[in-house]
This record gives sequence, structure tokens and C-alpha cells, in this order.
Amino acid sequence: MTSKKLVNSVAGCADDALAGLVACNPNLQLLQGHRVALRSDLDSLKGQVALLSGGGSGHEPAHAGFIGKGMLTGVIAGAVFTSPAVGSILAAIRAVAQVGTVGTLLIVKNYTGDRLNFGLAREQARAEGIPVEMVVIGDDSAFTVLKKAGKRGLCGTVLIHKVAGALAEAGAGLEEITDRVSEVAKAMGTLGVSLSSCSVPGSKPTFELSADEVELGLGIHGEAGVHRIKMATADEIVALMLDHMTSSSNVSHVPVRSGSSVVLMVNNLGGLSFLELGIIAEAAVRSLEGRGVKIARALVGTFMSALDMPGISLTLLLVDEPLLKLIDAETTASAWPNVAKVSVTGRKRCRAAPAKPLEAPDSTAAGGAASKQMVLVLERVCATLLGLEERLNALDRAAGDGDCGTTHSCAARAIQGWLKEGPPPASPAQLLSKLALLLLEKMGGSSGALYGLFLTAAAQPLKAKTDLPAWSAAMDAGLEAMQKYGKAAPGDRTMLDSLWAAGQELQAWKSPGANLQILSKAVKSAEAAAEATRNMEAGAGRASYLSSARLDQPDPGAVAAAAILRAVLEVLQSQDA
Repeated sequence: MTSKKLVNSVAGCADDALAGLVACNPNLQLLQGHRVALRSDLDSLKGQVALLSGGGSGHEPAHAGFIGKGMLTGVIAGAVFTSPAVGSILAAIRAVAQVGTVGTLLIVKNYTGDRLNFGLAREQARAEGIPVEMVVIGDDSAFTVLKKAGKRGLCGTVLIHKVAGALAEAGAGLEEITDRVSEVAKAMGTLGVSLSSCSVPGSKPTFELSADEVELGLGIHGEAGVHRIKMATADEIVALMLDHMTSSSNVSHVPVRSGSSVVLMVNNLGGLSFLELGIIAEAAVRSLEGRGVKIARALVGTFMSALDMPGISLTLLLVDEPLLKLIDAETTASAWPNVAKVSVTGRKRCRAAPAKPLEAPDSTAAGGAASKQMVLVLERVCATLLGLEERLNALDRAAGDGDCGTTHSCAARAIQGWLKEGPPPASPAQLLSKLALLLLEKMGGSSGALYGLFLTAAAQPLKAKTDLPAWSAAMDAGLEAMQKYGKAAPGDRTMLDSLWAAGQELQAWKSPGANLQILSKAVKSAEAAAEATRNMEAGAGRASYLSSARLDQPDPGAVAAAAILRAVLEVLQSQDA
């Protein structure tokens, strides 16, 4: 079965892709009648050396993404994974010669078709009197024994584009650029690894891997590698890659050793997630620095892909200061990253976290009556939530991912662990603030964030006073914060429904003569509101995304909130008895 691709046609996908890039980049133009992209300011290059590269399509952003001032003058694209036509290569050479360039360098990856087609175009151009040179790049470090075909050209070719482009922009001659990049190419190595093959439009994957296998040392055309290894951690795979690339027993190794200074390229072969790419990059930096290698520059991204291949390649280029200046030189090429022009190694990567603000001393002695009462309340709340775990999970399965009870139990266990460390602050403001931080760290999910918001906001009115009007104001502040950031409103079938109903009853605490009995009314209202969510249409939260938002069970968050309020009431009533 062929893989699905977003193309207009298999036959026209290479033309459409190049046309799309040119359509979105005013600095590029197509050469009429050919699959060739050139700098749109070509006429300004009179007196400079032109740089042409290319190859099969499917390696995007290579090659056209690296056209620009300070990099390539133009590229010639073939069909997917197919060398470009000799006629198009020759047309590109003629086009850059006609604007008065002083010679053309062809930068070619070491594949038979590319060598033949670019080589033939070069000979024809030279026969016409156009000065043309060609360098063939082979940076593959996979082969322990070299065959006649030599090392394949891989992602390191992009660094050659950059070096040659900087030299051409500085006015270097054709012979000088050719000699310089030929030497640079000898100090470079690349190795790829993939979790599976890629698939050419209209075709099946080019090779198959089992679930526990990884392909090591593969090229950029979907061909199999030199070793098939067992799946391992990112750290282990990176270490294996670097061992292979730098081992002197490997005839294609790059001579990187302790004390070497390198440019590191971490290249996405097309289908790897950015998350995995970051993990690989960190592992590569850590592993190289652990070997005593200085990383002068690090480039991370997609530079030369193999269509949708879920894999990466690592490139190491030995550098000195003159070469680094060429790497750092300005370019307008759209696919070249904005690389910091400072060494990666030796840079301080962490900043000390800011110190927590000093807390005001607790106005009530730890272990006092108020503190003991708080412990009883929290213990009852925790026991209640632990007892509700299965019911809340069951309610949540209808509207979410079935973890509401687990999340609340996690919070309960975190509070229990915290209480074992010592008595909580007797100051209500400090207690709520501490609970907010604990739940934000330990509870997780949107529930943890919402409880954290509620408690943080509720603590503020209690800093000055702790009488009943202040507790009513605390409820108001907590509800306001939940609505502001959670975007839920009463009637949206969320935990807010229970808390809002309770908050409306607690408004009576602001009147003279109010007493604790108001809390009993508030709890009953909260429980009624939780039950009423059974008949509500979800307007916020995960349940609102369901195709049928009307559900026949109460909202688990609202049930949990009402149960917490009931637990608080029961402890306070037992204390008053």
C-alpha cells in the first residue's frame, strides 16, 4: 500500500514544490523551461563566482532553500531522488555566465547520477568557453571499508554551500574557492540513523524495520544503512553514532578527538518531531563535550531531508577561526538558521532561580488550636477525595479521559505527605498560599491549575483580616480568578458551578450578625448545583469538545468541589459541638 501524500500528481510534485518555494520567496526566480531556481538579483553578480548545486527533489529545504547572498547562486532540481537533467544544468550554467560572472563552481553530492550529469554539463559548458569547476562532496562516515563509489554526499554538503558562498561574496576567485572547499570537505563527516524508511510519492516504503530496530548509516534516498541495531535511548544511539563517526578503525571517520573544535549539525531527516530533535541535540552536545570536544557552533533543524524519514543525521566539521568566520558570514538564504556567533561550549546554560520572597511570620504559633483545626479539616478533605476516586473517574470517562478521581487522589496524597512534615501555617492566608503551590506542583492537569488559581487569589483578602466577611471576600476572589483564566461561567457544567453556588450563599457573611450556619446552606447549594450539572450542556472544559455535549451524569469536578466543601463543614460542625 502506497503512503498518502498531499500532492497534485506524482509526476508533477517536484515542479510544484519548487514553484511553491519561489512563489513565496521574492529573492528567487525560476528559469523558464527548466526545473532551475536562481537568485532574482542575478544581474548584481557580475564579476563574482557563481555557485550552483542541486540533485534530486525530496531533500527540502535543500537545495533551493540555500539560495541567497552568501550562499548558492542557483540550484537544479531533479525529480524525487533523481539526478537533474544535463540540459537543465547546462541552462543554469549559461544563465549565470550571461550576467558576467567570472566562473561557476558546481557543488555536487557523491552519487553516480549527479556526478555523471553535472560532469557532462560541465564539459559541455567548458567546450563553450565558460570556466566551470566541480567539487564532489562525500561526507558519509558510515562505511568502515570504502568501496569504489566512495563516500556518499549527505547533509555536510550544506556547510560547503555556506563556506563557498562566503568566499564568493568576499570576491575570491574560482580556483581559490574550489581548492578551499575541497580541503574543508576532507575535515567533515556525517552519519544518519532512522526509525523507519521514507516513502516516495506513489510508492511503498523502501525498506521495513521491526518495532525494536533502528537503521544506522543510511543515505538520504531511503536506501538501507550499514547496520541494523536494536532500539535504544536517545543518549545510547547518539553515543553509538559518535563512536562510529570518530573511530580511527573506521576508514570513513572524521578525525575528531579531545581538544578538537567542531561545528555540529543536528539534521532532521524529515519526519522526526521537534521534541525528539531537541533531545538528540542535547545528547549530542553532552556526549561531545564529555569527550573533550569543543562545540564552536551548533545548528539544529531540517537542512537536508529524505522526504518523511523519521530520523536524524549528525555532521561534524573540524574548524579553526578563519573557517568559523566563513560559517558566520551573513547570508540571505531562507533555510540557513540564525546561528549565534559564539561558542556553544563554555557558555553558562543555567541561571540561578530567583529566591522565594520572605514570608511574613505566622501570627499564630504553630501547633495552636487554629493549626490543629486546619489539620483536621485537611485530613477530612483528603480522606473524602481518596474515597471518591473511583466514582470521579467513572463520571469523567463520559466526558473526559477518566482521570478526575486519580488527579484529586494525587492531590490528597500530596497534602497528606505535606502534613506529615509538620503542622501547617495557622495563618489562613499562608495556608491557602502553601496549598496552592503544593497543588500546582503535585496535582497536575487543569484541575491543579484551577485549584491553584482559586487558592492563590483567595489568600489575598485573608492577609488583613480573617473574619467571616473576609472569608466571603476570599471566595469571591477565588471565583473571579477561576473565571478570568479558566474562561468558564456558571452553567457551563464545570467545578465552578458548585463553587459559585456556595459563593452566592456566603455573601450573607458580609452582613452584620452572620454566623457559621451560613456555611451549611452554602454546602447544600453546592451539592444541588453539582447534581444540576447532570442536565447541563457543557460550555467549557474538555466535555465541551464532545460531538454531543449534553451528558446524563453530573460533572466530576463539580461533585469533587461540593464534596470538599461538605468535608470542611463536617469538621467545623464537630468542633462546635
